[in-house]
Amino acid sequence: MSICPHCNAQVEDGVSFCPACGKKIAVDAAPAAPAGTPEPAPAPNYYYPPAFDPADHTAEFDPQDISDNKVVCMLVYLSSFVGIIIALLIGKDSPYVNFHLRQALKFLVCEILLGLIAAVLAFTLIVPIAAGIAICVLAVIQLICFFQVCQGKAKEPAIIRSLSFLK
Repeated sequence: MSICPHCNAQVEDGVSFCPACGKKIAVDAAPAAPAGTPEPAPAPNYYYPPAFDPADHTAEFDPQDISDNKVVCMLVYLSSFVGIIIALLIGKDSPYVNFHLRQALKFLVCEILLGLIAAVLAFTLIVPIAAGIAICVLAVIQLICFFQVCQGKAKEPAIIRSLSFLK
């Protein structure tokens, strides 16, 4: 039982309004602990480090190298074969460019293999359609890689990194 601060009437615990005067009563969020009860221990403050991404190799490269060669790496993903040749000529000494060249070459190998499979099995009709869809998926992943390069990252592409024959 508590007492109303407005009219001093006895009020049941947890009631929001006084039954005698009808005014609002401030309800405590937690009931008061009996005297002599120790306070609960504070919750431990755990530190959770950021998740480690094994496909992210950005920390391995010099920030100046990334800044200087970002445009060349963007070109690699935008214009497949021609971009690879231009990047080989312009950024041959840059580890950052070489990383993205390897990724772009993996894309090119996958695209060529899908094209060959679709050409050989063109009579089935379903295989060329599936190959076309797969090439579209590769194009979307290349676009994602392009935007990662815009942010100065060096991440292995999602599906390409799981293909063991390209390691």
